Amino acid sequence: MTPDAPSLESLHVLARRIRRYSILSTTKAGSGHPSSSISAAELITALFFTALRYDFQDPKRLDNDRFVLSKGHAAPVLYAAWAAAGLISEDDLLSLRRLDSIYEGHPTPRIPWIDVATGSLGQGLPNAVGMAAFLKNVAKTSARVWVLCGDGEMAEGSNWEAAPVAAELGLSNLTAIVDINRLEQSVATRLGWDLDRYAAQFEVFGWETLVIDGQDLPACVRAMAHASHGGGNKPLAILAKTQKGAGVSFMADQDNWHGKPMDEAHAKKALAELGPDDPSIVGKIAKPLSAPRRTPDAEQGLSAQPPLRFPTDKTIATRKAFGDSLRRAGDINPSLMVFDADVKNSTFTDVFEKAHPDRFVQCFIAEQAMVGLAAGAGAIGAVPWVATFAAFLSRAYDQIRMAALSSSNLKVCGSHAGVSIGEDGASQMGLEDLAMFRAVHGSTVVYPADPYATSALVDALSAAHGVAYLRATRAATAVLYGPDEAFPIGGSKTLRKSAQDRAVVVAAGITLHEALKAHALLAQEGIAICVIDAYSVKPIDAEGIRAAAAASGRRVIVVEDHWPEGGLGDAVLEAFAEVEGVRVRKVGVTALPHSGKPEELLDVYGLSARRIAETVKAFIQ
Repeated sequence: MTPDAPSLESLHVLARRIRRYSILSTTKAGSGHPSSSISAAELITALFFTALRYDFQDPKRLDNDRFVLSKGHAAPVLYAAWAAAGLISEDDLLSLRRLDSIYEGHPTPRIPWIDVATGSLGQGLPNAVGMAAFLKNVAKTSARVWVLCGDGEMAEGSNWEAAPVAAELGLSNLTAIVDINRLEQSVATRLGWDLDRYAAQFEVFGWETLVIDGQDLPACVRAMAHASHGGGNKPLAILAKTQKGAGVSFMADQDNWHGKPMDEAHAKKALAELGPDDPSIVGKIAKPLSAPRRTPDAEQGLSAQPPLRFPTDKTIATRKAFGDSLRRAGDINPSLMVFDADVKNSTFTDVFEKAHPDRFVQCFIAEQAMVGLAAGAGAIGAVPWVATFAAFLSRAYDQIRMAALSSSNLKVCGSHAGVSIGEDGASQMGLEDLAMFRAVHGSTVVYPADPYATSALVDALSAAHGVAYLRATRAATAVLYGPDEAFPIGGSKTLRKSAQDRAVVVAAGITLHEALKAHALLAQEGIAICVIDAYSVKPIDAEGIRAAAAASGRRVIVVEDHWPEGGLGDAVLEAFAEVEGVRVRKVGVTALPHSGKPEELLDVYGLSARRIAETVKAFIQ
């Protein structure tokens, strides 16, 4: 301990106060997790008041340490530590779980000192790995990342996807503290108090481990000091044996207390056991030693950078344009990172890797870790892009959902979407991805049809904050636009239009090219249609599409390489929800797909130019 560090006696007082506050707040709320909170009282006391460095007046500083409460249900212990430090009042603390309080049952970034929302277990550690990677290898600060995990959540595979990445990246600035209190909600944990097994699991993934008694406050202090000053290039796991409900005789290591607050009588008894408080002792949390640093503006330099140029006499896959556009964006913004899951030569993120290897993270075939890491990095200043086949994003949907709840910055590219990928078959055909991302709160969803649209949308999404999805096409397709074309989010492009139009065909990506061919086929029969590129799926250009429908016989056909549920068709339907007299027909993939050549599959499932023309003729009769 440093000369100005608190005495052991004062730390004991603070640990008792944290227990008291955890009990008082959950009892007042009538709900919550006091037993899971007070098991970590000594760990939190040692961390916050002897090791953590954080400027609570300037939470966006890059040199701030970061703390992630992965066991988010133990939020009362975190709020109690802030109250013990005088950062929030007792009234704030006792507002736990109230509708008018930011101190919710699980922590969220409504509180400025919280970076990521937690509570969906198994995500705090991946988030922390992403934070540590950004701070050490990209921002190049001395800040540390601390994450408190529960032992129950160590059954989640996402933790063990993320653990080897932390070791491979040499994240010596990362410490995972595992509160091993043995009891879950309904059963004992798989490993109980077998701390050697926990140590072996972390060590086999390349971590240093330290086994301690988590109720021994001096041992906790020594562990935090070791984490702060230890050498080497490995992340550290502090494996702390604790008791759930420690410090309260009738709750300690007892079943049936998970998620149950004490009633007034039990609380009174527990507080009497803890003994009196000493209000003259206030916890102090040190500030960083370095000068404050912040991330650059995400829009920095993009407008001044000349656009990419693509040959107009060749077909180009939007996934290839995506890779080129990422590299360009990375040239400008030093905070842009890319996360891959062993498909970099299919999504063309290897173009970025060659230019910026220090900002490229290989997660191998572990999509949950990939998205979790990116969401963590994005929460503290990175502009993170992840890319994989659209079909594989469904296994990381919870991580995407939690990124939105965290108001994190997360950009996702899903390539090889739909039946148009061809021979690989249904397991590789992302057909629900647009629906997935449209359902995410506050998300942006785009589906460019050519390289210029792709490049412009990569720039737009990189410059904006939030969760965004870009769908990329596997096949090489024609160039439709030029380098000066603008693609504002929420817009659309009308590519074919006449005064004689009898219907509007709305499409995006691969089906736009087929719709343009269908326009030519129908023109030979004297049938005119309007063709709209709905590159912005969410938000949809409702006003533009409604205007086109009004001028084109009030007939709209939406063609998409996606299941009929939740995708572009439903986005267009929503635009006409309160518009009378407009008929909308959705054309999508309705049968279980099969392997085949792309052109065969587009035809079989009604998405080819020929089939679109047939649909138009039948619809306008």
